[in-house]
Amino acid sequence: MNRVEQYLNDKLKEREQAGNLRSLKIQRAAVDFFSNDYLGLVTTGALQQMMQASTDEGTTGSTGSRLLSGNTKATEILEDKIAAFHHGEAALLFNSGYDANIGLITAISNRHTIILYDELCHASIIDGTRMGMSAACHKFRHNDVNDLEERLKKLTGKGPILIIVESIYSMDGDTAPLTEIVAIAERYNAQIIVDEAHATGVTGRHGEGVVYTQNLQDKIFARVHTYGKAMGCHGATVIGGALLKHYLINFSRPFVFTTALPGHAIKAIGCAYDHLSSPTFTNQPLHDLITYFRAHVSNGKHSTWSDSASPIQAFITGDNEVSKTLATQLQQAGLQINPILHPTVALGQERLRICLHSFNTREQIDKIFEIINAWCD
Repeated sequence: MNRVEQYLNDKLKEREQAGNLRSLKIQRAAVDFFSNDYLGLVTTGALQQMMQASTDEGTTGSTGSRLLSGNTKATEILEDKIAAFHHGEAALLFNSGYDANIGLITAISNRHTIILYDELCHASIIDGTRMGMSAACHKFRHNDVNDLEERLKKLTGKGPILIIVESIYSMDGDTAPLTEIVAIAERYNAQIIVDEAHATGVTGRHGEGVVYTQNLQDKIFARVHTYGKAMGCHGATVIGGALLKHYLINFSRPFVFTTALPGHAIKAIGCAYDHLSSPTFTNQPLHDLITYFRAHVSNGKHSTWSDSASPIQAFITGDNEVSKTLATQLQQAGLQINPILHPTVALGQERLRICLHSFNTREQIDKIFEIINAWCD
């Protein structure tokens, strides 16, 4: 091996010895409790049927970035539709949620910007703060508005301040105290970015997200909605003011230098939004299952469950090997539930991450608790 390969090999061996080496796997047929397809648009084939019924044929390629050859009338119409659906002024499509977060954060921050982000924010947000020009990035304790305000007291007046949170957190499934965060931000003249990835399609009568359901859309500087989860598509959108959109078109490198989403992706996102906008749309079956699941948690003997009212439920084991062993038992019973290990989560926070979907059944949920409770006993 050359010196570069030796370094790579040594790092892989370190991770293998720690018991957390990652690898790609083809998932076998089982009851889905691990995907982000919360509304079942992919699993049930509903989105594919909507696309086949659409008169818009779409295209297989976009030929270039939107500033060159990749912009289309269909894309601009979709952005207007997205902004109206989420009750925002303007929307700008990105190729993924990761691109959107990095593209937004790095574009609007400079060496004078102060960034405060929740310690459990997604890797794309953390990477965005690291890649940006800001020399003052600080995390605050998860969902702790007192810790946030104490940090704001020390930093106010030293530069423009951005507060970055998720509306629903991807590992614990809990919800940010947005109303309190907005009130604090207004006192210290800070602007807020909210990642709505796991709330899109799930929270609100039509899945508009947590920000809109709490009537905070006029108090949030930018929202990120992603389409690879409940929407069953790919891509993401930054929603904010017209000024922000115009600025990102000029200064967001992941937007400027990326080949645009192809026509079939634009079509898929549009069909998904038509589905959410339909008068007959309901996400209530999903919420009924969440209520049923939480009743099991409340009646159980074990208190190591996350406090979540979302489709994401976490059983904290605090150990990589324990998480893997319990996940194997569940998988052998035909339940596809994966362990989440360190370093994906902090030491002591290793867990089983269970995702609920509208197509799951109460009997399947009963089976989860039967196995976990027996294992714990």
